Amino acid sequence: MNGVRMAREEDGVTADSYTENLIGTLLAIFGNLLVSISVSIQKQSHVTLAGNKDPRQYYYTKTWWSGLMLMVLGEGALFVSYAFAPLSLIAPLNAVSVISSSILGFLFLREKWKAQEFLKRYILTFLGCALTAGGTYLFVTFGPNSHEKLNAENIVKHVIGWPFLLYLLLGIITFCLVLYFYKQRNANYLILILLLVALLGSVTVITVKAVSGMIVLSILGPLQLSYPIFYVMFVCMVATIVFQASFLAQASHLYDSSLITCVNYVFCTTFAVVAGAIFYQEFNHEDVLHICMFLLGCAICFLGVFLITKNKRKAKAFEPYVTMDMAKGIPTIHNKGWAVQPDYNGSFSYGALENNDSVAPVTLPVDQELSVSPSPVSPYQPSGLKKD
Repeated sequence: MNGVRMAREEDGVTADSYTENLIGTLLAIFGNLLVSISVSIQKQSHVTLAGNKDPRQYYYTKTWWSGLMLMVLGEGALFVSYAFAPLSLIAPLNAVSVISSSILGFLFLREKWKAQEFLKRYILTFLGCALTAGGTYLFVTFGPNSHEKLNAENIVKHVIGWPFLLYLLLGIITFCLVLYFYKQRNANYLILILLLVALLGSVTVITVKAVSGMIVLSILGPLQLSYPIFYVMFVCMVATIVFQASFLAQASHLYDSSLITCVNYVFCTTFAVVAGAIFYQEFNHEDVLHICMFLLGCAICFLGVFLITKNKRKAKAFEPYVTMDMAKGIPTIHNKGWAVQPDYNGSFSYGALENNDSVAPVTLPVDQELSVSPSPVSPYQPSGLKKD
C-alpha cells in the first residue's frame, strides 16, 4: 500500500491530497445529511399545521425556521466541500441524502404495520439502502485523489483548453436540440426535461467548484477575487442554478417526485463525473483498476437509488372533473389540475354538489332574461308564466 501511495505521489498526487479529499468527503456527507434532515423538519411543520388546523402561516413557526437554518448550513458545507475534494467524488455523494431521507421517512411514519407486512412492503427500500451504502464505499475508496489549487490562472487554463471547449460545444448543440423538441414539438418526456437539467448541472458543478476553490484559496492564501474569471464563473453558476430550478419545477408538475429523484440523480451524477474528468482532468493520474472500481461503485449506487425510489407510494392519477358555477350555471372542465374553461366561483367540488344553504338566492341578470314576443297564451300554459 505504501508503495502504491509513493508511486502515485511521484505521479503528482501528494499526501496533502488525501487529507483534503477526506475533508471534502466528510463535508459533503455532513451537508447532505443536514439537507435531508431540514427537508423532513420543514415537511413535519406543514403537516402539524394542517393537522391542528392552525391558521398561522408556516413561516411563523419555529420548526420551519429551524429546518431552514439546517438547510443553509448543509448547503454551505456542500459548497465548501467542492473546494477540497474532486468533483467526481462529491457529485455521487448525493446518494447519502436519498438514504437519510428514506430512513427519516420511517421515523416520521405514523402508520402501524405488523412486522411481516412491514418487511414485505419495505424490503426493496432496505436492499436499496444497503446497495447505495456499498456503492458509496466503493467510489469513495477508489475515487480520484488528484487535486490542484484552484487559482485564477489554473481555471483560465482549463477554460481555454480544447477538451472543455469541445465538450462545451457539444453540450450547447445537444441542449438546443433538446430544448427545441421540448418547447416547439411539445415533447414533454421526463428524460428530455431532466437531460436539460443535467446539461445545465454539469456547468453548475464546474462553476461551483471554481468559485468555492477561489474563495477558500483567498481566505487561506493569495487573494483570487480580483480576477475577472471569478465573476464570470459566479454569474454562470447563478444563471445555471436558476434555469435548473425552473426545469425541475416543470418536471414536478408532470411526473411523480420519486421518479424524478431517481432519473435526476443518475443523469446529474453521470454528467458531473464527465465534466470533472474533462474540465479538471481528475482521472489523469488514475489507473484502470481504480477507474473501473469507481464506475462500479457509481453503478451500484444507481441501482440502490432506483430500488429506494421505486418502493415509494405513487401519487393517484388525476381524473378530470366538472364543476358548476352556481350563480350563472356555467360548467368548468378541469384536466390535469388546470381549468380548461374559466372557473368563476373558484370552487373545486370534485363532482359533488356544493352546500349552498347559507347562500342567498341570486337574481337572474337583466341581460340574460329571455323576453317573449307577444303571442296568444296557450290554453295549456298558465297565464302568469309569460317569461322564463
